[in-house]
Amino acid sequence: MQTSKILTTILFLASAFSALAQNQLLIPVALTGTNFDLTIQNGEVEFVPGVMTSTLGINGNILGPTLILEKGETVEIDIHNTLDEITTIHWHGFHIPAEMDGGPHTPIAPGETWSPTFTILDHAATMWYHPHLMHTTYKHVMMGLAGLVIIKDAEEAALNLPRTYGVDDIPLVFQTKVIDENGQINPDMDVAGLDTLVLTNGTPDAYFDCPAQIVRFRMLNASSERSYSIGLSNNAPFSVIGSDGGLLTSPASLTRLLMSPGERYEILVDLSGMEGETVSIMNHGSDIPFRVYGTESILPMGGGDPIPYYDQNHLNGANFSLLDINVVAPTESPVTEIPATLVASTSWDTSVIDNERSISMGTGSGGPGSITGPFMLNGVEFDMNVINEVIDLDDMEVWTITNQTPIAHPFHIHDIQFNILELNGQAPPPHMGGWKDVVLVSAQMGTAKFVTRFEDFADPVVPYMYHCHILVHEEGGMMGQFVVVDPNGINGVIENEEFSIYPNPASDNIKIELINAGEETISVRDISGRIVMTSNIFGVSTSMDISSFTAGVYFVTVGNTTARFIKE
Repeated sequence: MQTSKILTTILFLASAFSALAQNQLLIPVALTGTNFDLTIQNGEVEFVPGVMTSTLGINGNILGPTLILEKGETVEIDIHNTLDEITTIHWHGFHIPAEMDGGPHTPIAPGETWSPTFTILDHAATMWYHPHLMHTTYKHVMMGLAGLVIIKDAEEAALNLPRTYGVDDIPLVFQTKVIDENGQINPDMDVAGLDTLVLTNGTPDAYFDCPAQIVRFRMLNASSERSYSIGLSNNAPFSVIGSDGGLLTSPASLTRLLMSPGERYEILVDLSGMEGETVSIMNHGSDIPFRVYGTESILPMGGGDPIPYYDQNHLNGANFSLLDINVVAPTESPVTEIPATLVASTSWDTSVIDNERSISMGTGSGGPGSITGPFMLNGVEFDMNVINEVIDLDDMEVWTITNQTPIAHPFHIHDIQFNILELNGQAPPPHMGGWKDVVLVSAQMGTAKFVTRFEDFADPVVPYMYHCHILVHEEGGMMGQFVVVDPNGINGVIENEEFSIYPNPASDNIKIELINAGEETISVRDISGRIVMTSNIFGVSTSMDISSFTAGVYFVTVGNTTARFIKE
């Protein structure tokens, strides 16, 4: 995009958005039960008066319905892709099998339906779903694909908390979009720094009528890059009651709450006695810490390139409303007190640690002072063919993430919830003391140390992801993948009707045994489909030397049957 065109876009947006009237907050439709039908589709929304903007949505024009699930129930979700391109749906925050997780290894082709089924094992929490296909995640999220999930359980139900959806229990999905001079979303990552349209639940300049009582807000930062410093316009305190993976042991009172991309927090705001007044949930951008995306300026180190268009974006470092709350009469049965305690425990038992891992965040070809990337984890960019970590089932592990770059990165890991042990060598603040799956790691040698357990699900073939949740960084290769294997279980052998493979994972050799003796041709392909080895089997079994293979997922075909194994 040329400089003159960028300036035209900025002037167009400044003029268009200054003329916007306030809009009532869209409350996504809530779906309950155990069987869900979701359709990924094209849509259009009037963000700018008189201009219909093309979008993507799930069961609607933008975003998706809120799924309300019960812990312990088994759900089946049919996801229909009516787009003309491949996508995925990832269940962010869920503890589910890798093949149901919806990462880049589970694409949904145009016209196809993916039907994951899994049991809800997580605590009551606010989670979400969004695309996760490599090289299109940013585009599809920017265009509108995302939705909230509310998980309920008996422990949460026993508390006197607001829970009337859309009345005193309000979902808030915070996003910014890049809008071009024609009023259309621009999904080109090269202009990601021009995310000047602020949306809450897909609504620009949003307001909502809330009762004069304690109201619960379930907040999700679904922005592609931007962090927010959440606070009220009157600077009154609010109570944080839950983080990514569930409720805290007790509320934490704050006036500012930093939210990086992918994070969720539940807060209680006491509006008692305020009928007729207006208060806003704000982004206090002037309070966003140094080198966190959304602060006033982020400069490269050592003469590197700046983030394109960052300094031209009026949102950076600015204070602006995310939701204006008009306080109206209380409901018939209002919640008027904030519980002193919430849930019994939100932490792993750390008395026995089975393993420790270190992940370093670094830069690639841009040099060590780059704030534009490409960024890497442990010195490598993401490769679908490479399994970066192999983890034993039921291991309790401590991970230390070190950020060697000049910009903060939100680190997210699939499959599990973790407890933060340290941030930059210090204990985390109370509101970060519960279950988490995203942690913002400070720039310039900032560290985050957490503990977690990899329980319930072993799959030597289908990996989970870990990555930066700034989508531009993720798409640029700041992602890795891991598998969980059962060292004492049957995952060491892959069997089918024709043959078996073991061990799996393997480092040097694999053995292939036919169910029925005979003569067969064997071919081994990598994940891209390229044949990397062929052989023949005469009789019952044969061994194959795979010591020269790069670590990753491979496919063995014997006759007309194919099975997968992992090279460590």
